[in-house]
Amino acid sequence: MRAVLQRVLSSSVEVDNKITGSISKGINVLLGISENDDENDIKWLAEKIVNLRMFEDDEGKINKSVLDISGELLIISQFTLYGDCRKGRRPSFTESASAETARPLYNKFVSYIKEYSKLKTEEGIFQAEMKVNIVNDGPVTFLLDSKKIF
Repeated sequence: MRAVLQRVLSSSVEVDNKITGSISKGINVLLGISENDDENDIKWLAEKIVNLRMFEDDEGKINKSVLDISGELLIISQFTLYGDCRKGRRPSFTESASAETARPLYNKFVSYIKEYSKLKTEEGIFQAEMKVNIVNDGPVTFLLDSKKIF
């Protein structure tokens, strides 16, 4: 699993001119799922996201997690995170999980992160054409990949 984490002051996702998820201060999570992902990837990535120190403390150092600040999470599925752009001009998506494989893993990821963190967690609609509004804070952005742990 891959995730792009963006520290935000606010973020929302819209499908068919209707807001399906909206948060204030917290993390916008763009989540990509590969054919090789499983429940171990879900657990590692979810726990890393909510415990990663991305927010400033009283001294201005990036020393607090979204848990520490009681922030919020907006999770949006994004298969293009597994786009391979090394050859040619058209990305290859052979590493991206099929919708049939990715949907249950995405749903388990969202459920796990809600249960683990107890934070307000909103989401987009899986496989929908979405418009994402982000007020990036910093900007502070990180890329996580559950297959690149060591």
